[in-house]
Amino acid sequence: MPVTIKSKREIEFMTEAGRILSIVHEELEKAIRPGISTYEIDRLGEEVIRSYGCIPSFLNYEGYPASICVSINNEVVHGIPRKDRFIQEGDIVSLDAGLIYHGYHSDAARTHAVGEISKEARQLIKVTRECFFEGIKYAREGNHLFDISAAIDRHAKAYGYGVVRELCGHGIGTAMHEEPQIPNFTLARKGMKLQAGMTLAIEPMINMGSAKVRWLGDGWTVVTKDGSLSAHYENTVLITEDEPRLLSLPNGDHK
Repeated sequence: MPVTIKSKREIEFMTEAGRILSIVHEELEKAIRPGISTYEIDRLGEEVIRSYGCIPSFLNYEGYPASICVSINNEVVHGIPRKDRFIQEGDIVSLDAGLIYHGYHSDAARTHAVGEISKEARQLIKVTRECFFEGIKYAREGNHLFDISAAIDRHAKAYGYGVVRELCGHGIGTAMHEEPQIPNFTLARKGMKLQAGMTLAIEPMINMGSAKVRWLGDGWTVVTKDGSLSAHYENTVLITEDEPRLLSLPNGDHK
């Protein structure tokens, strides 16, 4: 599938999809507390998504059984919610959510602290978010795609963190995963030139220890190979002739 350049009308749909997704994340953040099950988080996320007339894009995607990916501590991404899995004080919890509005997708992820967490865990969450914002400094027309990748990599490695290589960001539009793929690590080549109207899901996945990961037996949950903590931060981004627009952070509050 070629990289798609969105029309003004398509951008309107994607802007609204992103706005609604930001509300979903706000509601999930309010709900996270010690003792809540990952299943309850998923149920709430799906309820909020459907309350806006949207469709949860993760539900049944290639067989994934839930609407919200809930990944705890050493889980990098794609944790499957369960009724018997409970959030605990001191956990870090990554929530990845997506929805479809009038046929157009938005995709965003956040990592949250649950109560008091270690200084090291707090720094990991902070730096992972910063990696995203370092990357999008280059997300504008005329720059190259892998300028974004290199900026993410540089910032993470300045702290000695591992940058996951097996998973990456992606284009987004009428499909959740479109071209191009967006690695979070430096490549020898520059990649394609960015054009106004491209929409990208940029998503650093950063490990406190080694970059190496493995898949659990459920076929979905990705964990750090060394058991170290992992954090995830993602937004749906519109490339413009000027500054990028963060469609899943519509108020520009950079939370």
